[in-house]
Amino acid sequence: MSWFSWNEPYYRSPRREPSEVVMETLMLELSWQMKEAERLQRERDNEYRRLKSGVDYSWLMSAPRSSYDISQGERLGLEDLCSKVPPSYCGPIIQRFRQVLMENEPEVLEVSGLFRSVLVETLERVHEEQEAQRLTHQWNNRRSISLSLMSFKSRVRINPFSSTLGLKSDSYGSEEDGINVKTVSGDVEKGLGQTAEKAQRVWSMPEFRHKGINGKA
Repeated sequence: MSWFSWNEPYYRSPRREPSEVVMETLMLELSWQMKEAERLQRERDNEYRRLKSGVDYSWLMSAPRSSYDISQGERLGLEDLCSKVPPSYCGPIIQRFRQVLMENEPEVLEVSGLFRSVLVETLERVHEEQEAQRLTHQWNNRRSISLSLMSFKSRVRINPFSSTLGLKSDSYGSEEDGINVKTVSGDVEKGLGQTAEKAQRVWSMPEFRHKGINGKA
C-alpha cells in the first residue's frame, strides 16, 4: 500500500455563486440573532420572577434548547430577499440589523420581521442607486452626442446663395473638400443663366434682309 494516494482523483469543490454565499451568511445571522433574542428574553423573565418572589432559582434551571423557529414559507421568502442583495451590501445589512435589534430589544417572535424590514429597506436603496446610475449614464451618452453634433456644426459653412453646400474645415478650407449637394437655388440659377445666354446669343446675331432685283427689300 502506498503512503501517498497519487492515483486518487482530485475533486474540486464546485464554485458557489455570490448570491448563494450572501444568502447563507444573512440567514446564519438571522438564526444567531434569534437564539440571542431568546436567551435575552429568558434572562428578562428570570429577572422578573426573581424581583417578584425575592428568590433566585436561576441556578437550578438548565438552559433549554431553542424552541422557536420561523415557518418554512417565511424562511423561503427571506431567502429570496437575501439572494437579491449585492455582495457589497451584505456587511452593511448585518450592521444595520444589529443596530435595530439593540434599539428595539425585541422578543424572539419579532426578530424575523425586523430582519425583513432591513432587507426591504436595503433593496429599495439599491434600486434607487441603480436607477440613478442608469440615468447618469444615459445623460452622459446624450451629452456626448450633442457635443459631437455641435462640433460638427461648427465646422460646417453654408452659403445660401450658392448651389453647393460646402462642408469645409476651418483649418483645411480647400475647395476640393466641399461636398456638392443639388439645391433648388442652384437649379434656378442654372435656368436663369441658360435664358440669359440664349437672349445674348439672339441679340448678337447679324441682321439679314432679302433684297430684290432692284436692291429693295
